[in-house]
Amino acid sequence: MTDQASELPPGVTVKNLTRNYAWLSRLTQLTAFRRVVVLLGLAVIWQIGALWFAKPILLPSFTQTAAAFWDALHHEDLALSAAASLGVLIEGYVLAIAIGLVFVSIANANAFLREALLTLTAMFNPLPAIALLPLAMLWFGLGEASLIFVLVHSVLWPFALATFTGFQSVPDTHRLVGRNYGLTGVRYVALILIPSASPSIISGLKIGWAFAWRTLIAAELVFGVSASKGGLGWFIFRNRNELFTDKVFAGLATVIMIGLAVEFGLFRVLEAATVRRWGLQR
Repeated sequence: MTDQASELPPGVTVKNLTRNYAWLSRLTQLTAFRRVVVLLGLAVIWQIGALWFAKPILLPSFTQTAAAFWDALHHEDLALSAAASLGVLIEGYVLAIAIGLVFVSIANANAFLREALLTLTAMFNPLPAIALLPLAMLWFGLGEASLIFVLVHSVLWPFALATFTGFQSVPDTHRLVGRNYGLTGVRYVALILIPSASPSIISGLKIGWAFAWRTLIAAELVFGVSASKGGLGWFIFRNRNELFTDKVFAGLATVIMIGLAVEFGLFRVLEAATVRRWGLQR
């Protein structure tokens, strides 16, 4: 031990090394630190790949995209485009979740309605929401109503399927507790089924959110504006036409950043307050 300590640089002790190693070990255990490292690694790979490719018109570097994002945020309508998209997205998403909960709750109480829900899910879940956009435009015109229609379709069926699967997997002991307390109808669903099926419900919420983003951006790329306001899809499409590839990447990065904020912010908080607190998820 003395020989090893004598080989250390001046001013460095085994105690200091141990303390620094323990600090680094604690740091690497932090989820936020690991995520930041992953994101920084991706940024470095992106920067090196773009510099090696050396064609900014096709693949702008990370620093060029960051500069374009900052410029679009302060001097163009990127923030307004993101707000317009989020407003429509939240409307369609909340409506789909409400409809899905009603469908699944009713289907849970009746065998015929259960089969009807499963049949509808099998029919419409594989159908891409964007394929319904021409019909939506025909029925509702070029506006927000068409976007909300396709958003509801994209969210409703995967969420309903995940929630129904969660309801079906509720243990019999939980169901017996509800019956012993005399719970029926809405109270039985709210106090027994939803808490017990919360891991599947939250999973369905996540899947529905991702599907909603994909559908919204694709729909805005097709006809651009909703309620006279351009969304992120229109921002990307417009800059692609003008060959501002760095701003196209800035628009895509905005979608990614909002997705990360919702995933690691809203949904993580929801999980911590429910399924992890109740011991239903590690």
